[in-house]
Amino acid sequence: MDDRLIVQLYWDRNESAISESSKKYGAYCASIARNILQNASDAEECVNDTWLHAWNSMPPQKPSVLSAFLGRITRNLSFDLFRRLHREKRGGGNIDIVLDELAECVSGNDDTDRLWEEKELRAEIDRFLSLLPEDKRYMFILRYWYSDSVSDIAKRFQTSANNVSVTLSRVRQKLKTQLIERGFDV
Repeated sequence: MDDRLIVQLYWDRNESAISESSKKYGAYCASIARNILQNASDAEECVNDTWLHAWNSMPPQKPSVLSAFLGRITRNLSFDLFRRLHREKRGGGNIDIVLDELAECVSGNDDTDRLWEEKELRAEIDRFLSLLPEDKRYMFILRYWYSDSVSDIAKRFQTSANNVSVTLSRVRQKLKTQLIERGFDV
């Protein structure tokens, strides 16, 4: 079913919107949740919560790209659940590593929050990513949006895990440099 029709089902409060979303994007959302949570039952819980959040968000929201909208909901729910589950025991998880890697570029401290709105920072990161060669951009997105492991990215690009790690490190350093040049406090 076409995304516009699925969104319209949500707006019409037609419950088939959930089954159509699940049919079309269930595997996509489950993949995001599994990469973050590393647990099938927790991932399933987040995907089911995604449909509820989508139901509660539409209306008033009318997403132009339904896959990105649902993926963002799943990702946010998965990170929230991950934090709840690992509040007491930190370390050892792939998500901690991913977040630590990105912390080199974007500190998320209160100064940044006060000086710039999140929207401006996001726009600057989008500009940065648009200038990257396609393979480096996809590696970055797979790692830091979808939380894919370095080894999975290496398999996808038919290269070594070391090559992916070095590439991601260089991209993070370039991002950090660009953010500093643009006046962001990192």
